[in-house]
Amino acid sequence: MMAASNAASRVCLPRPERFASRIAVPALCACVLLWPAAAHAQITAVARPGATPAWDKGMIPINAESYYHAIECGKQGGEDPPCVFWDTGICKNDDFTLAFYSGYKEVAYQVWTAVRKKQPAPQPSYQSAQRTRVTIGVTPAPGSKNVLTDFVVKRGGKPVPSVARSVATGQFTFDYPAWAPTTGVTIDMVGKAKTISCVIPAEVLRQFR
Repeated sequence: MMAASNAASRVCLPRPERFASRIAVPALCACVLLWPAAAHAQITAVARPGATPAWDKGMIPINAESYYHAIECGKQGGEDPPCVFWDTGICKNDDFTLAFYSGYKEVAYQVWTAVRKKQPAPQPSYQSAQRTRVTIGVTPAPGSKNVLTDFVVKRGGKPVPSVARSVATGQFTFDYPAWAPTTGVTIDMVGKAKTISCVIPAEVLRQFR
């Protein structure tokens, strides 16, 4: 009888490590289910309408054609010409605001500034415009508390290396091929609270300047 009793105790009483594992596994599953998923939103960029003179070659290193095209753009004057500030509202969202700077924009902006002051249209430095790469400034949208932690540009699902970057100042510089309108581009604005992904189709990239 004693042997039978010992055998029964070995069958009925769980080992401490087995008992612990039975508690740990459900607890781990509960933690995984309760862990908050990273917030993510996706939007699609739309080109700003009304930009004249028309342009469909995208952002390219300044050349003779784009240089004189940018001068004509700047001569329009006005408070907010769409051909100069073509990036207004691009990838519009409640967390971040984007502003692009390129060789074309450098020339157009200098001419626009002079014309707006009733001064003769200047001929900005061609050499300076040639040296200008594409820089994107990222600033918080009004009222946003989502702090930027990274900025990633992707082509074909793969990140494009930047030439220079500073999360602290929100400025990121890329070479022109990153924006070639041969295929769409995705921008990831990574924030502490939420990531905003902006898909820029090729047809929209063609209107970048």
